[in-house]
Amino acid sequence: MSNKPKIIVLDDDPTGSQTVHSCLLLMHWDVDTLRIGLQDDSPIFFVLTNTRSLTPESAASVTTQVCQNLKIALNAEGIGDFLIVSRSDSTLRGHYPIETDAIAQELGPFDTHFLVPAFFEGGRITRDSVHYLIIGGVPTPVHETEFARDSVFSYHHSYLPKYVEEKTQGRISAEAVERFLLADIRTGSLERLLQLSGNKCGVVDGETQDDLNRFAVDILAAASQGKRFLFRSAASILTALAALPPQPIAAENMAQYVRQGKPGAVIVGSHVKKTTQQLEALLRVEGTVGIEVNVARLLNDANQSAALLTEIKESTRAAHKAGKTPVVYTSRQELNFKDVNTRLEFGEKVSGLLMDIVRGLPSDIGFLISKGGITSNDVLSNGLALTSARLLGQILAGCSMVLTPSDHPQFPDLPVVLFPGNVGDADALATVYQRLTLPI
Repeated sequence: MSNKPKIIVLDDDPTGSQTVHSCLLLMHWDVDTLRIGLQDDSPIFFVLTNTRSLTPESAASVTTQVCQNLKIALNAEGIGDFLIVSRSDSTLRGHYPIETDAIAQELGPFDTHFLVPAFFEGGRITRDSVHYLIIGGVPTPVHETEFARDSVFSYHHSYLPKYVEEKTQGRISAEAVERFLLADIRTGSLERLLQLSGNKCGVVDGETQDDLNRFAVDILAAASQGKRFLFRSAASILTALAALPPQPIAAENMAQYVRQGKPGAVIVGSHVKKTTQQLEALLRVEGTVGIEVNVARLLNDANQSAALLTEIKESTRAAHKAGKTPVVYTSRQELNFKDVNTRLEFGEKVSGLLMDIVRGLPSDIGFLISKGGITSNDVLSNGLALTSARLLGQILAGCSMVLTPSDHPQFPDLPVVLFPGNVGDADALATVYQRLTLPI
């Protein structure tokens, strides 16, 4: 165990581990499971809370529960030196400030909470406190993208101090936000970090991994002098804080994890535009069979769920028997709902069906690809019923691969790819599939 602080990540979907490797992902947060994470040799571990799929009230409740159990676990392990990260979406969607408020309430006081949304593998950079998504080589302010129009987490500002003011409903004014600009980070921020107090809000620039690596050195130095920091971030700051060596097996060689070289299965829940493009490209690749889940059938008739499940299980087994990889995907049209809660409830119904499909997959599949953040969380915690999984690394920038435990009752030692909805180019899903089906 190193003498650096343990990095504890509360991840609102399971894709925040997309820049690190060789650490634990915990699907449960009882005290005993959290102690397993604290005892692990890796400097970092993730608690997959899946709060992005929950109502604000439930997100606050889950975060509070994790922190209360964490206090007990930290005390039991005699650990006083730790950093807490509320990992969320690099396009600014999620329950902010609800989750950071709950963490501060239970584990505070903190001197500062930092927003660090840069995620370089996904083309998200922050410059002059404005957060950009690089689209076709052009930096586009995120409030101009589809993500800002999300039906649950919409927002109007890419300038982060204004985003903070909007999301805190004016409790934190834009003027009160501390801005750490590229010039500040590159010349060193330690002295300034040591002056911060009172849970001040700070927003952090980053154009390259080197920027956040430099900032992390100053953060760790300040923490070693007693400063307490909380982070609301995307994945790239985690790379910097954990400072891990390269992953043991290169992305191009991960087919060696595939069980007996057999065909796998793909589950696609995300419906963002990028996912649809990637799905279309995957279905053109030899060896795949598309199986659509028409979710509109679940809207009014409870009996449709069982009928749909039977149909899809038969189709997936037939594809597998033919030596093909079934690609099970939710229908692509966006449905409209009267309010956010109704939409979230319907999402749970769709996810429940997808997880029944996962449990019904042939037990000898060679691999599983899960597309979409919330879908991936549900696959791990519900479909595969895991308490924890070991992260192997990335099979593609931003896409993690985990391995199920060797004593799993249905799918032992199964490699599972966690593929976020909004990561990669149009061919990324096909690339991952092809890497897993290469002859070893």
